[in-house]
Amino acid sequence: MNEPSIVTGAFSYTGSYIARELLARGMQVCTLTNHPKRAEMFDDQIEVKPLVLSDKAQLVESMKGASVLYNTFWIRFERKSMTFKRALENTKVLLSAAREAGIERVVHVSVTNPDIESDLPYFRGKAEAEQIVADSGLSHAVLRPAVLYGADGVLINNLAWLIRLFPVFPVPGDGKYRLQPTLVEDFAKLAVDCGGETVNYVVDAVGPETFSFNELLRLIARSVNRRALLIHLPLELALSLSRIPGIVLRDVLMTRNEVKGLSRNLLASSSIPSCSTKLSDWLKENSGRIGRRYISDFARHYR
Repeated sequence: MNEPSIVTGAFSYTGSYIARELLARGMQVCTLTNHPKRAEMFDDQIEVKPLVLSDKAQLVESMKGASVLYNTFWIRFERKSMTFKRALENTKVLLSAAREAGIERVVHVSVTNPDIESDLPYFRGKAEAEQIVADSGLSHAVLRPAVLYGADGVLINNLAWLIRLFPVFPVPGDGKYRLQPTLVEDFAKLAVDCGGETVNYVVDAVGPETFSFNELLRLIARSVNRRALLIHLPLELALSLSRIPGIVLRDVLMTRNEVKGLSRNLLASSSIPSCSTKLSDWLKENSGRIGRRYISDFARHYR
């Protein structure tokens, strides 16, 4: 019997695809999660344990016997007591516990273009989290995706949902900034491949196509057979307007970190693509279902 792999948040988006890929390869999977009631997602195929970051001893015990930790733990935005500072403290606890438990390798999910000197807390925090992984002494691979898409993905689906509903689309800034989407299944395969290696490295987990935001919106509009009139607005005004549907939908459509990071081309890479599926091809195959319903990121993590 093979040693189990630990996936933090196997009932969240990225973690669920990593867990599915591990199961598809005949591996045992255990998840550390704050949502144990979602275990039916995998028909009891994976072991479920609580992600108790306030109790290091329990974390150590939960990870004993496992060989690889796939760490998807992070926050998209600060909420109540969960700040980026707190997320970093929790990351330190998690990695320290992994080492004490005998974990041999960590595959850590980061983001393209993290920067320890950034004025954007999300990208600065991601860089600091990478440093925690490097300082852990564990064998590790750090994967840096830009935008993940796929069934039940948030950004691409919700852009399509908005385009289906509204003939006018407000664009932050000039819309010329670039982003490089990655199919979540490709990302999961890359992550599991990395889990089977021993050398330390960092890789930009990006797809083969790069789009300006304007190009992406037009591509999505063609895919769902809609016309979208793009209206370019100042960044802050676009961010303010996004809060209106956010209140109605009880979600956060865009954060200041995301808008500014996007406008600075931080969601694209100059590296050779490590994932092969083209978004343009995927949209053709999924044009009938993309954007048919709104997917709430807030509900996924907090409800």
